[in-house]
Formats: sequence, C-alpha cells, structure tokens
Amino acid sequence: MQAARLTAAHRPTPAFIVAGAQRCGTTSLFRALEQHPQMTRPSFHKGINYFDLNYGQGAGWYRAHFPLEVTQRFRTRRAYRPSLPFEASGYYIFHPAALPRIARDLPDVKIVLMLRDPMERAYSAWKHEHARGFESESFLRALELEDSRLEGEVERMLADPSYESHAHRHLAYATRSDYVPQIERLLSLLPAEQVYVLYSEDFFGTPEQEMSALTTFLGARDFPGIIFDRHNARPSGSMPREARDVLQVKLRRTYEEISELVGRPSPWRLE
Repeated sequence: MQAARLTAAHRPTPAFIVAGAQRCGTTSLFRALEQHPQMTRPSFHKGINYFDLNYGQGAGWYRAHFPLEVTQRFRTRRAYRPSLPFEASGYYIFHPAALPRIARDLPDVKIVLMLRDPMERAYSAWKHEHARGFESESFLRALELEDSRLEGEVERMLADPSYESHAHRHLAYATRSDYVPQIERLLSLLPAEQVYVLYSEDFFGTPEQEMSALTTFLGARDFPGIIFDRHNARPSGSMPREARDVLQVKLRRTYEEISELVGRPSPWRLE
C-alpha cells in the first residue's frame, strides 16, 4: 500500500461508485461488473470504505487502491475502452457524511444503487448482524429499540469525523431500509442524470437485461460473457408477523413513493 501511495498521482479516481444499499445484492453486482473488460475494480478488495470510514486517510490513500492508469490501459482490450474504474460500499448511501464528501470530491462521478424490498432488506440485515455477533436481540425487539439506539448518533458522526457509530452501522434496520430520504439527499447533491437505481429483484430475475441497461448508463459496451451468481446470500425463514406489521408502518412512504422518485415501477408491494 505504501508503494501505491507514492504513485497515487498516476492512479485514477472512479468513474462510478456502487453506493449501496447493504444486503441488496451489491456484492453480486460487483462480481458481475468486475468481469466486464471496461470495468476496473480496486486492486486489493471490494470495499475501500473511504468516504464513510476512512476519509481521514486522504485522497492519496484512496487513489492508491486503484491500478495505475498505464496498467489499466494495458489490461483493457482495445475494443473495450476507455477503462471505467469503480468501487463499492453498501454504507455510502446511508452514512451521513459519505454522499456530501463524494459530491464535493468527485462531482462528475456516477452513482449506482441496488435496492431490495425494504422489509426483506431489514430482516436480512438483522440476520446478518446477528450471525456476526453484533446483534443479540430478536428482530422484533431490535426494531423496538432502533430509535433509541440511533438517537444522537448522526449528530455525533457529523461533529466528529473520526467517530464510528456501532449502532448506526450495524443496528439500523428499518431506518436503513427507508430509501426515499436517502435518495432525496443524494439527488440534492448530484444531478439525477448521474444516478442509476437497480431493483435487486429485477437484477436477479433478468440479469442480462439489467446489466445491459446499466452498461448503457455507464457509457460502456455490452459484453456477453458475464456469469451471474448470488454472493453473500443467507438462508431465510419467514419474518415474524409482528415485525412485518411494525415495518409496514415505518416503511410505508418508501413503498408508496419509490417508483416516482426512481422513475421506474418497483416490484415491491405492501400487503
């Protein structure tokens, strides 16, 4: 990494960023994108987490994660140029400081979002955090505790850029599934023509069609050799009825307004 930082000036910033949302299939999307000959992933790992957790490391540290520009030109097939560097973090869309930082530092970057049925995303997130040991409560109890757990956390994060909120990152289930306020904030920072939203249900249902539309948005050529698969999926039982009732109240606005905001009908329905 230290050697890469010395050559940071010769490394690009991303042409686009997959900014979330968590537990919506962004890893599967990342694995598909990295197969495209025009797309250049970070050299080390998928999640740089620069604009949310590592912003204090500085721009040189960030650029050190991408291959040298000359290396990208060498790797990219002549028929599939220019190279489009990208990275992904499922926390960017939700972290209170990440989007303003992106808009300030990379005003021309394109943002890609992958969104899943909000209630299913919340339940999947709880299972994920519970399995990792970050959550000890039942899903229903976690939803009941969520507001008190998050109280004041955004303000602390904005007041102290070095502060990492465990509750905000790991225990925000309904709030993180409330996509409409997050997308509205994004659209207040970057032009709508730089933002593209995929529904994960559509992506996994017709991946070739969805990828073709995405590559068109990114200014890339279609590439027929991509293999689509699911990554980081967790087996899912039925969500408790009581928890579903709570989420229907908390997430009603997102269900009702997401289609108009995105400009494309969502596949989700309230019961």
